[in-house]
Amino acid sequence: MRHQKEIIEIGEHICILHKEENVKFFIIQPVDSNDTEELGRQISYIEENSEASFIHIAIRINKWNTELTPWAAPPVFGKTPFGDGAVTTLLYIKDELIPTLKERYHLELNQNNTLLGGYSLAGLFTLWSSYQSNIPFYGIVSASPSAWYTGWLDYAENHQPQIRNAYLSLGDKEEKSKTKMITTIKRDILRQEQIFKDKGINCMMEWNEGNHFQDNGIRIAKGFVWLMQQI
Repeated sequence: MRHQKEIIEIGEHICILHKEENVKFFIIQPVDSNDTEELGRQISYIEENSEASFIHIAIRINKWNTELTPWAAPPVFGKTPFGDGAVTTLLYIKDELIPTLKERYHLELNQNNTLLGGYSLAGLFTLWSSYQSNIPFYGIVSASPSAWYTGWLDYAENHQPQIRNAYLSLGDKEEKSKTKMITTIKRDILRQEQIFKDKGINCMMEWNEGNHFQDNGIRIAKGFVWLMQQI
């Protein structure tokens, strides 16, 4: 692996950086503990499949069900409801994370070189972020996103995305779930793909083998490789 790993604290979040010199792209990804375990495989995959130089910034999310969702919703797994912390998380990225990276490493992150990606509920956060104004992202990767989230597709249909490129992916067995709400995910992500295309976004949809918990690091890495090829 050619990237050097560094762990720093920026505001209320621990950030894990994999960095190299003379970078062309900045990849920002909210992560949980499972994503963190996959980072090594993920970075190696991108290195092996893209010649582009990049810095990957993984943001450890403290409260997964609160910080990544745009509005409150009843619990789906267990008893923990979803919160409305996505606004705060996006503001953190725009107003605290990016300025700190610019100052600390003398970098220039902008809308032409910065990518946002996430897996699962972080994939939903990524989708929602792509619709917000004044975002510094060239494109997004939304791998196995929680597109079944209450009210999401209505929101996606009635708002205009602010990015140019979007990569979506899903496992071919993800709809086979004991949780009724999740069984619509194939239909939901195909609807999201069509919404993006109808609204003029360059959108790639890719299918992977397996369920929701299989090869998540590789799946999201594929998306970042594709995004970097769009410039």
